[in-house]
Amino acid sequence: MFSSIIHADGRIALRGNNGAVASSSLIASEVGIQVLQEGGNAVDAAIATAFAMAVTHPTAGNIGGGGFLIYHGADGEITAFDFREKAPLTSTKDMYLDEEGNVKSNSIGAENHFSIKAVGVPGTVAGLALAHKRLGTKKWGDLVSPSIQLAKEGIPITWKLHDDFNSPRRKAWFGEYPSSVKKFYKGDGAEYMAGDTWVQDDLAKTLQRIKDHGKDGFYKGETAELIANFMADNGGLITLEDLEKYEAIERDPIVNDYRGHTIVSMPPP
Repeated sequence: MFSSIIHADGRIALRGNNGAVASSSLIASEVGIQVLQEGGNAVDAAIATAFAMAVTHPTAGNIGGGGFLIYHGADGEITAFDFREKAPLTSTKDMYLDEEGNVKSNSIGAENHFSIKAVGVPGTVAGLALAHKRLGTKKWGDLVSPSIQLAKEGIPITWKLHDDFNSPRRKAWFGEYPSSVKKFYKGDGAEYMAGDTWVQDDLAKTLQRIKDHGKDGFYKGETAELIANFMADNGGLITLEDLEKYEAIERDPIVNDYRGHTIVSMPPP
């Protein structure tokens, strides 16, 4: 099993009779399957899988990013949750334009794309909390707990993770922030290799606060202060006010028929 995880970067065709979970991480998908097997519904499984991916797929936004969720219940109910990132309150419409009014370059180091100023106010935790409040059936803590265990005990580094951490562009980004170097490389600066166990103690603490306090465990208190202080110290824009004011939104999906099929999709954010 350990070997299969290290090399599990391809596509494997599977079939199921009662439920299925698909994600970019085998470990995270198995967390979602466990929730279904324990009687949780699709929303419960999606929430647990999403938090697990914060541990297993760190190169995505995860709890530091945002997203969308579309729900179609067995009773026919459909709804959508919008929890995309939002621009900080101090951002302006022309902050990424040069002196001639043109969009600045997207090259490495350009502040409009690769700098800390380009970070939006995260929405994932708020979105998952809203979806759970509306449609979840399992206890919130039970859905967050598996991700805490993964972060504490560690996950095996796959070849994909190794390559993601060590691409020239990624190394250039990490090199600007000592805290990132400390987290994504070993104590002596060496690379994590496929098969190594990667422990994320700080993430486990963050997830524990989310488990204990729900949405407020991220947008208020210690986690919010850590984010706001890091932003202030490094030229970012996100403040405590930005975090406290963030709200996910439940929206009506866009519904259309196409050749006898009903297509349900996200409306604009």
